[in-house]
Amino acid sequence: MGPKGLLITIDGPAGAGKSTLGRRLAQELGYLFLDTGAMYRAVGLWAKEAQIDPNDKETIEQLCERLDLRLKQGAQGVEVFLNGRNVTPFLRTPEIDRWSSVVAQIPGVRSWLLRLQRSYGLEGGVVAEGRDMGSVVFPEADVKFFLTASPEERAKRRYNDLIAQGANVTYQQVLEELIKRDKQDQNRKIAPLVVPKGAIIIDTSSLDLREVLDLMLQKIHFYAKQRGISPLPASRDTLNF
Repeated sequence: MGPKGLLITIDGPAGAGKSTLGRRLAQELGYLFLDTGAMYRAVGLWAKEAQIDPNDKETIEQLCERLDLRLKQGAQGVEVFLNGRNVTPFLRTPEIDRWSSVVAQIPGVRSWLLRLQRSYGLEGGVVAEGRDMGSVVFPEADVKFFLTASPEERAKRRYNDLIAQGANVTYQQVLEELIKRDKQDQNRKIAPLVVPKGAIIIDTSSLDLREVLDLMLQKIHFYAKQRGISPLPASRDTLNF
């Protein structure tokens, strides 16, 4: 256990509810939410806007080291700032999904973000969400979760989110993109999507948000009780990268 609370990881495929549940879990515990998926999306957004060839891995590796990437705890949750600009509203689109998957396969990008993630996560009092949190970034985390759901259910959730944002997409497009993303994440050479050792697997297909959240809190408090400790709230409100 870190000095400011537990280190909790949430892994799983796209659309399994990791981000939503990670935010809510962090709120319930008074912890910081480390949205690592948003970090990769921010790098993908930057590469896209800079019109860098996605196959030019060397350039992306060199330039990402100069990025000023910060996660700040805002009134509505974690906000992502890239070179001083709040890019949070631009990160959840199918196009940025593809870009984030591309940059996540670049060794230099992963090693750079890995250092930043670990420097804060190891302080404790953090809920870290992503696709390799419990397997690569924080293999010694106090509590690990792996959330999953059927491709159809995950696509439906993603489709509803995009429609609510005003996106012009069809359910079939979202489903096909999600299946493609799953294959990329599972088959990539670096940190592929796997169930971390010791992770608690939760299928969210037929559960609502509150049911999953209650189950996760139950598991966390059981862990704490077994070890005679109490999850302590964190006082930090900014992650500076």
